[in-house]
Amino acid sequence: MKSVICHEISEDISTVSFEEIDLRAPKGNEVQIKIMACAVNFPDLLMIQGKYQFKPPLPFSPGGEFSGEVVDVGEDVTGFSVGDRVVGGARYGGFSEAINIEQNSLRHLPINISFAKAASYSTAYLTALVALKVRGRLQPNETLLVHGATGGVGMAAVDLGKHMGAKIIATGGTDQKLKVVKERGADHVINYSMPNNYLGGFKERVKELTDGKGADVIFDPVGGTVFDESMRCINWDGRILTIGFTSGVWPQAPVNHILIKQISVIGVRAGEIGRRNPELGRQTREEIFELLTSGAINPHVCAAFPLEDSVNAMKMLEERKVVGKVVVTANGYSPSKSD
Repeated sequence: MKSVICHEISEDISTVSFEEIDLRAPKGNEVQIKIMACAVNFPDLLMIQGKYQFKPPLPFSPGGEFSGEVVDVGEDVTGFSVGDRVVGGARYGGFSEAINIEQNSLRHLPINISFAKAASYSTAYLTALVALKVRGRLQPNETLLVHGATGGVGMAAVDLGKHMGAKIIATGGTDQKLKVVKERGADHVINYSMPNNYLGGFKERVKELTDGKGADVIFDPVGGTVFDESMRCINWDGRILTIGFTSGVWPQAPVNHILIKQISVIGVRAGEIGRRNPELGRQTREEIFELLTSGAINPHVCAAFPLEDSVNAMKMLEERKVVGKVVVTANGYSPSKSD
């Protein structure tokens, strides 16, 4: 089969190669999947660069979220048969035409969900669900401010927050990207790169949109000055959800603001919650999959690249050009425009 292989750690993600490798038959509880689509995520890039907390043994193929069809099963597999449509995940290996994976890492994929959308939902929407429901206790009619709303996790938070009945204010860096977010359900959008919206204060627009009260819940994967400004446009008893620091800057929370406005600053690590509380992790995974298959949530895939062009797919993410998600495809699969 063909696969994208990383042979050495490098800052330059284009050092990966596209080559033929052998894949053995599945054993025991393993299922062999013919991969149709695999999502591109920042950990894929970071693993190539040696910057991710998990470091796979060399050589390896990036790609952790994928969908496809069962082509072979191990002798102990009971829940899957050749021809089944499936979606699954692993730490790496998805930028390939096929993969062997334990059956407990797979789900049956209904025919109404495309391979591209199936490969794009898991990490982003699970993070958003844990943040908004488990940690943030978002309620209907509350105002949710989503930063980085044009990225995969941010767009998932907009989609899920809308499903939960919140009023959505979404921020991003370009009008073109924010237009997509608005079309997908955000009530209001703010381009924080425009004068008087970012360093001058996106807080003023948020206050204006909330009759001076501020947002009830703020979803922040950016950090830095975005967090600082968020502290100035949050409602009394509001919750700031710290998802990550794509700005590269770890902010310092002013404790006097936290005290006076009774603010909660809440850290969110969706994967860690599942590891520490397996039952809660199982429940959230089940819930997000049911939302996907019922059509209640709708992952947005902005671009698809063939497997041999995976470097350009990763560069699109690296250069912050992705709106929602980008996928690599294999085995002749091509997403339709409706995806």
